[in-house]
Amino acid sequence: MALPLLLDDALVATESGFALRVSLPWIRSMPLAGVTDLAVHVDGSPAPVTMRLDGRDVEPAVLAAEPGWWFIQDRLELRGGRMLRPGAHDVAVSFVLVVPYLQAGPSGPLTLPFRAERALDLGDAASVRPYSTAARAIVREPEGTSQDDVPGEWTISASAFNWTPEVIRAERPAADIAVGVVEDRVASHIEIEAGQVWRSFPEPSDAEVDALRERLAAADGAVTIVGASLDDWASATRRRTEEERLAFLVPQLRAAARLGARGVRVPFGQTGPELLRLAQPVLHELDVVLYEEIQGQQTLDVPAVATNLELLQELDDPRIRVLIDISLLMPSLPPSYLEELRDGGVDEDLVRRLETEWRAPETHQAVVAMLREGRVPPAVQTLFMNLLVRFGRSDVAELEPLLPLTSGVHLKFWDLDDTDGRVSRPIGDIGAALRRTGFAGTLTSEWGGHEWLDADPTTTTRAHLDLARGVLAAASVPAR
Repeated sequence: MALPLLLDDALVATESGFALRVSLPWIRSMPLAGVTDLAVHVDGSPAPVTMRLDGRDVEPAVLAAEPGWWFIQDRLELRGGRMLRPGAHDVAVSFVLVVPYLQAGPSGPLTLPFRAERALDLGDAASVRPYSTAARAIVREPEGTSQDDVPGEWTISASAFNWTPEVIRAERPAADIAVGVVEDRVASHIEIEAGQVWRSFPEPSDAEVDALRERLAAADGAVTIVGASLDDWASATRRRTEEERLAFLVPQLRAAARLGARGVRVPFGQTGPELLRLAQPVLHELDVVLYEEIQGQQTLDVPAVATNLELLQELDDPRIRVLIDISLLMPSLPPSYLEELRDGGVDEDLVRRLETEWRAPETHQAVVAMLREGRVPPAVQTLFMNLLVRFGRSDVAELEPLLPLTSGVHLKFWDLDDTDGRVSRPIGDIGAALRRTGFAGTLTSEWGGHEWLDADPTTTTRAHLDLARGVLAAASVPAR
């Protein structure tokens, strides 16, 4: 499922016109300054709007000077001075979002266009509630295979990222959703995303951190790793200095230490040698680990990846470790994903090739050619990019140089179709490799398929953990 911009109650009447409340179509909070080229149309006509920020009306053209953040559960309120008749209206909103932690090339960060168009009923602003006030029943279903079935040095956990669509719907606070993973006994240990769970991100306040720690402790739960962000770009044109990058990261390190987490997670190689060395004293002072996550299409034969691995081996610092995401090891593509490509109009010959020859170099060449030739249907263009970024073709033997430095694993899955072991085989392969190297660390269920699947994350994550525990228990038994 695509992350929504316009929920059912997005359009409301005001005393002087209307307000359109736009949801953030991203997986973490973002700087307001990164919202550009905003446009609204109502019933086919342009509708000039201002933004309501902290009681102020701000023109979209001056957002670049705003220091605030768009919290993932908040909706950006756009106010128009045009009175609308009661009933349904055709509404369109578009904007460009600067993604400050993703590089698009040597000259700037990734920028993505977003657009949504739908019919909306004009509602009453007084009836809108930020969160549901209904009590939620805690479902205490028994877990399947227990933690005791895997080595004691291995901690099995679930990522609160699996609940991202629910976080964005904002029917209850993000912290409630994260704590609910433990209360519902999906897992006693969880990973969290700093940019999802704390409104004060990127400088989490002590009060927010303490509140989450205390609630998790009351539910007999704990956080293993905090997904941090390193926003390399202060704006679309200015890259942060190394000292500024450190200043952006340190509050998240301190929050992880205060929370009692083992450490924070950043993309493999993003920190770079200078920042790693600047961060080392802080990591040791706080007694937290910086996990560098390698995933998807990254391979050790790429010069930048190989150079970063050499740096980690040279530092040989227990406070700087590797986290392997098994999206590196995909034997085939998820059937649910292929169906989305078909439904979106991708050429059937390519879909069949992806279905039967995913790992063939010729298949990769065909994917690149379709993208370069502009033949990817617009409706699935973002989804199509997974073929070049998030889905990997490596074998576990290729990861051997990483294993001595590894103390975290993401058991990435997309759907639960385990035909030919497409879900279980990578888990078993990484589990056997970890057993050989004396691994001690966390293995976390992380679901990426909510990008296109509208499935219940609690049921889905619980089923995946049951499968993973069984496979890991078998893989951890030494061969006779």
